[in-house]
Amino acid sequence: MAEETNRLNAEVTAVYPNKVRIAVRDLSDFSVPGEKLSVGSYVRVSDHENCAIIAVIENYEIEQVEGEERRYIIEANPIGFLDSEGNFHRGGTNIAIPPIAACPAKEDEIQKIYDQVEKRKRFCFAKLSQLETIKVPVDGDSFFNKHIAIIGSTGSGKSCTLASVIQKVVLEKDGGYKGLNNSHIIIFDLHGEYNTSFPAANIVGAETLRLPYWLMNEEELEELLIERGGEGQAYNQAALLRRIVTHNKIRKSGNPRVTFGSPVPFSMKEVLNCLINLSGETINYENESEACIKLKRMVFKTDEEQFDCYCENIKEFETVNSRRSNNEGVKKGTYNDGSIDKFIRRIKGKVEGERLKFLFGEEGEKLSFEEVLRSLLAYNEKKEANVTVIDLSGIPFEVLSITVSLISRLLFEYGYYFKRFKLKQKAEVPLLLVYEEAHKYVPKGTSGRYEACRTAIERIAKEGRKYGVTLVIMSQRPSEISETIFSQCNNFIAMRLTNPEDQNYVKRLLPDSLGPLTDSLPTLRQGDALLIGESVIMPSLVKIDRCNPEPSSKDMLYLQEWKKEWEKVDFAKLTGNWSRIGKNKEKEDA
Repeated sequence: MAEETNRLNAEVTAVYPNKVRIAVRDLSDFSVPGEKLSVGSYVRVSDHENCAIIAVIENYEIEQVEGEERRYIIEANPIGFLDSEGNFHRGGTNIAIPPIAACPAKEDEIQKIYDQVEKRKRFCFAKLSQLETIKVPVDGDSFFNKHIAIIGSTGSGKSCTLASVIQKVVLEKDGGYKGLNNSHIIIFDLHGEYNTSFPAANIVGAETLRLPYWLMNEEELEELLIERGGEGQAYNQAALLRRIVTHNKIRKSGNPRVTFGSPVPFSMKEVLNCLINLSGETINYENESEACIKLKRMVFKTDEEQFDCYCENIKEFETVNSRRSNNEGVKKGTYNDGSIDKFIRRIKGKVEGERLKFLFGEEGEKLSFEEVLRSLLAYNEKKEANVTVIDLSGIPFEVLSITVSLISRLLFEYGYYFKRFKLKQKAEVPLLLVYEEAHKYVPKGTSGRYEACRTAIERIAKEGRKYGVTLVIMSQRPSEISETIFSQCNNFIAMRLTNPEDQNYVKRLLPDSLGPLTDSLPTLRQGDALLIGESVIMPSLVKIDRCNPEPSSKDMLYLQEWKKEWEKVDFAKLTGNWSRIGKNKEKEDA
């Protein structure tokens, strides 16, 4: 009888591949008692074989025909169907024609759909926005071993969403063991806001980060040291740098197979000595292989002999004399024409400055390759941690992308060699790398400034999954991110987006055709998101669970702060930290 009433009250007037039209005479009788019917709610359209389309309400209109009662026309977007055994299948409209009934999907029916995620793989960090009693789990394996994109305008809740997901995953355990689980997450924190969310994390900031310069590859070294001016000049500088650095690496390691990009220690001080000597070198007119070093002239049979000598210390050369009869004819050497003077000043500024001490400082230079990896992965004897927060807020902007590039590449290669050599471990050790505000260091385009970083992260996006290294890309401007990276994401947490260009970009890349859901992007509340991808049973509008503790990214309460008494500022301490002068930051905080 109830079924007959429903059939009369709600009538399916059309079924399209991407739309279902339902005519309803009385909305109060159509809705389920105690449940709210609105745009975004789920409806069930069934047939006589007990199959049903599950669709999301896209919009509704009121139809009034003269002489008849008005009726409501609901348009819903199909997202999948339930077979005769109650199993949900995404996509398709496998329903016999004509359908016999339409009604709102019931709470237990929707929950049963989500519960189809295998229990041991189930990972939950959100609930349905329309019906908060329903938990929305994802397939944890599929969620984390495929790249993830978290996108949304500023203030939409991206940071809290990430914190919630990671806080939950580090607590997941398979068994009753004590201590840490085997999760390994590295967060590239651009604004220094995640320290509060993960008090037990391995915090690596500008004061504690140590990345020996000799770990940089070709692209990173050249991007850091070569001036991107005239193409010819940059090419000559790069060629000279390659030769000197490669020779110094071979000399230090004793291995003739070492290349410019090999992670082998070399001395930047010696390389700088060599360049300074080349820029001031004078040679004999009659014998150009004879260097006119004061008190001791030397003949070099090969470039390698010359580099060995010039790396030792800075030499003093005889002065140039254009007349051959005097001083045996001394003239300028190949690079004694001012062509590398600016190059040398650039390198000295980088190497000797306080701002890049984390790259060129003596403390980092003494670290071994193993110690660097341990510090990044929180395999520290005194303190192991699931989460490493790399606080980039104190890193100079001009080397930000190189820093991200170097760390990313090292972690990718760690995954590669871990798998290649098949270390005898009880379990795998997969990594999750989180890139906050990714558009700032992997933007679209072919700018040489970001080439090294773009190459490193694009490689992870394309190949990382095979070696247990996956990405979380976070951005408020997804349209500005490298398309190669963004298009490799299989799971999306799309939060409020107000920029039309970003909205359209996201709609093009999302794996599902989700008209009503994606149209809601600019109106989502803070903390609400579209959860879409291979790991979720069906695309869902969800409310993300609150994290605890929260990152320090919440909005400043301007009016409340302005109403307080005038606050004095310690400008001496502020400018001291700003200029990297004075006491160590940890001592100041203490």
